[in-house]
Amino acid sequence: MNSPHYILLPANPLFIVSSLVLAFLLNLLPWGHWVGVPDFVALVLVFWSIHQPRKVGIGIAFMMGLLMDVHDASLLGENALSYTLLSYFAIMIHRRVLWFKIPTQATHVLPLLLFMQTVQLVVRMLVSGKFPGWSYFLESIVAAALWPIVSAILLAPQRRAINRDDTRPI
Repeated sequence: MNSPHYILLPANPLFIVSSLVLAFLLNLLPWGHWVGVPDFVALVLVFWSIHQPRKVGIGIAFMMGLLMDVHDASLLGENALSYTLLSYFAIMIHRRVLWFKIPTQATHVLPLLLFMQTVQLVVRMLVSGKFPGWSYFLESIVAAALWPIVSAILLAPQRRAINRDDTRPI
């Protein structure tokens, strides 16, 4: 038998904003030069673009990209372009992805993250002409591996109680 599909509570906009801020703060930590550290903003943007496409869309992805451009001191618009395309394609497939279980969702998210990194790489190579090496794409693989954990954490406030009783309203 398939596991039951739970009815989720509506997402709290304050929780969405706080998760995006926390992801941005995680990206601000000085581990950006380590190989394989995922882009937390991209991961949270993909999650909310899939689960709440009407609340988190291309405009928020663009603004978060500009913030990351300023933080990284990179070419202005590099992250904004890649996050915008990431959000767009995540919104395009959001209905399909939600039908699958979490591990299969991670396999759908991986090409999105790889595409985002490819866009960033193309922009960087057009400007500087330097290829960072194939380990550059390890970031997307680690982010896709973290998808089940991120999904569990970000969906936790929306889960309804399994055993309903008279003392709980929902």
